[in-house]
Amino acid sequence: MTVLAPEAVPARPPVPYRVAERTRETPDTSTIVLEPLRAALPPFSPGQFAMVYAFGVGDIPLSVSRIEETRFAHTVRTVGAVSGRIHRLETGATVGVRGPFGVGWDLSAAVGRDLLVVAGGLGLAPLRPLITAALADPRLYGRLNVLIGARSPGDLCYGAERERWRAAGAGVLTTVDRPDDTWRGDVGVVTGLLNRAAFDPGQAAAFLCGPEVMMRATARELVRRGAAPERIQLSLERTMHCGTGHCGHCQLGPLLLCRDGPVIDWTAAEPLLNVREL
Repeated sequence: MTVLAPEAVPARPPVPYRVAERTRETPDTSTIVLEPLRAALPPFSPGQFAMVYAFGVGDIPLSVSRIEETRFAHTVRTVGAVSGRIHRLETGATVGVRGPFGVGWDLSAAVGRDLLVVAGGLGLAPLRPLITAALADPRLYGRLNVLIGARSPGDLCYGAERERWRAAGAGVLTTVDRPDDTWRGDVGVVTGLLNRAAFDPGQAAAFLCGPEVMMRATARELVRRGAAPERIQLSLERTMHCGTGHCGHCQLGPLLLCRDGPVIDWTAAEPLLNVREL
């Protein structure tokens, strides 16, 4: 049975935004920076998402991967007609945007703690603004570690930015499943990097985004090492259609992820992710 949100937000028409910058991250992935053509949407928080409309094709949910004053960025990989169209957009093109939607990362709960950011594949995109925010005021936090896993070296995004994170004092470790002849880094699953990360599990705050199997394994390992489940935050992905809490496409147990997520803690996520999807 679909659980309808009593506080579902009203549906509003998309607001026109222009592609101000476009960076090709990999052959099938691009980052577009959007700026408003007229009045801007309310400001986004790290971890929130927008519904981005490619005119004449449709809309899809996309996490914000960079946040500026009135501009923001999305990193999109081609997996279907809409994402393919957005991936190919050139500078100057117009899209429609609705948002912001959802619950973002609670960085305030991590003040005074070591920060552990674990990303699988394009899961690094919604974590990128959180890393930027943490590095903007490092005195508020302990050690920052960013662990990144990808299918292959060619699937790694934000190469220059990862170097800037290292220069700013973050511990950035990467691993791939399928190395090529040029790869000199770690090979294997991202949980294998935990032994090399400098953090105290008992007082750390963890932020995870990527394939569910990766997040489950990482969260369970962190709890085994002494991390508090309520201090492990995950960003969950389900098919989102309306973004307003009406349609039920993003339902996960009692939650509607466009309203109650996509970020929830491991205490709430564990029993839901233990239920096998049919």
